[in-house]
Amino acid sequence: MKATRGKRVAAILGLFPAILIFISPVWGAAPLVRMEIPSSPNPVGSGARALGMGGAFIAIADDATAASWNPAGLIQLENPEMSVVGTYVYRQEDNSFGDLPEASGSQSIDEVNLNYLSGAYPFQAFDRNMIVSLNYQRLYDFNREWDFGYSTSDGPVNFDYVQEGGLHALGLAYSIEIVPSVSAGVTFNYWGDFFSDQSWTQKYDVNRELSVGGNPVIYTGNKREKYSFSGFNANIGFLWDITGKWTLGGVFKTPFTADITHKINGFDSTSSPTSPKLNTYTPFDYGYDEELEMPMSYGLGVAHRFNDAFTMAFDLYRTHWNDFVYKHYNGVKTSPISGKPIDQSDIDPTTCARLGAEYLFIGDKTIIPVRAGLFYDPAPAEGSSDKYYGFSLGSGIAYGRYVFDIAYQFRFGNNVGESTLEHLNFSQDVREHTVYVSLVYHF
Repeated sequence: MKATRGKRVAAILGLFPAILIFISPVWGAAPLVRMEIPSSPNPVGSGARALGMGGAFIAIADDATAASWNPAGLIQLENPEMSVVGTYVYRQEDNSFGDLPEASGSQSIDEVNLNYLSGAYPFQAFDRNMIVSLNYQRLYDFNREWDFGYSTSDGPVNFDYVQEGGLHALGLAYSIEIVPSVSAGVTFNYWGDFFSDQSWTQKYDVNRELSVGGNPVIYTGNKREKYSFSGFNANIGFLWDITGKWTLGGVFKTPFTADITHKINGFDSTSSPTSPKLNTYTPFDYGYDEELEMPMSYGLGVAHRFNDAFTMAFDLYRTHWNDFVYKHYNGVKTSPISGKPIDQSDIDPTTCARLGAEYLFIGDKTIIPVRAGLFYDPAPAEGSSDKYYGFSLGSGIAYGRYVFDIAYQFRFGNNVGESTLEHLNFSQDVREHTVYVSLVYHF
C-alpha cells in the first residue's frame, strides 16, 4: 500500500521537487525519525532556586529538587518537605531556508507546564541519617509550530508542522549519610504514562495548487506520527563536604533503552474541479514497535560558601550523544538528531558549563535571596555541536515553613539547527525565555 501511494503522489507531483523535499521525509517508504528537542536536550534538574543560579547545583542540592540534580544532596534536608515547580516558556525561532527563502521567517510557541513535584521524608536507621523522596520531573519539551508558504512557477505551497508533547520521569530517591561529611544517593526513574501521556507527536499538513495537463489540481497531504515512550534508568550521586566551606558533588545518569510504539496515520488526496478522474483519496494507518537508546550523562560540581550569606558554584556536565540511537522496526539504526544512518552520522558528546551565585539578605523572620548565573549549553548536531548560551536571574522569599522562589532564564543560539533540514541549507536563530516558579513547604 505504501509503495502504491508513493507512486501515485510522485506521478502527480514529480514535476515539483520543492514540495517533494518536504514530503519525502514524511511520506517516503524509507524509515526516518528526527527527534527534535527545541528546549535544552541536556538532562539537567529542576527548581527556580537552582535555575536562578544558572543550573550550577550539583554540589549544593540542598532542597527537595535534589533528586533531579544529585540525589546524595537530599541528606541535607532535616525535615519533611514538599515542593512544586511550574514553568512558562516563550520560544522564538527565526528560520532561514537557504534554498527556499520564501519559507524563511519567525515562528514561536508559548506554554505553561508543571515542571516538578516532590515529597521528601528524612529518618534514621542503623545509626545513619537517611531520606526517601518521590519525585515527578518533566525533562524534555517537544513543542514546536511552523507554518509557512512559498511559491513555485506552478502555484503556491503551504506547509504546516506541529510537534507536541514531552518526556517526564517518576522517581523514587534514597540518600544515606555514609560519614558526617560524605553522602550517597540514587534516584530510580520510571519513564511511563502518568499525569499525561509519555509521548510526542508530529503533525504535517501540506497543501499544493498545481496544474496537471492544463487542469487545476489541489494536492493535500496529512500525516500524524505518535511516539509513545517507556523505560527505566537511575541517577547515582555523591556529595562531599570537604572543609565546611568547600563541597564537591557528582552525578551519573545511566543509559537505557526505551521502548517506542510508533503509530502513523493520515491521507493523501488530490482534487480537480475540471477533471474528476484526477481525484484521489488514500488513507493510511499503521504502526511499529521500535527502540530508542538514550545516552549516559554525568556531571561534577564544586561549591564554595564564603559565609552564611554568599555561595558560588560551578558545574560541568557531559552527555554522550554519539550513543543516542533510534532502532527502527526493520533493524535499521539511525541518529535521531539528523535521521542519518548511524554509520554515516557524526555526532559528538556535549559538555555544559554552568556558573552561579547566591546572596541571602537574612532578616529576623525572612530570608530574601538574590541569584544569578551564566551557562554554556550546547546541543548535539552533525559535525559539531550547536552553541547555545544563556544567563539567569532569581529571587524569592523564605518565611516560616514556606519558601517561594522565582527565576528568569534566557537561552539563545545563532545559526543553529542545521542538522534538522540539512538538505535545504537550513539554519535558525533561537531565543528562549523561561520563568520558573517554585514553592517549598517544610513540615
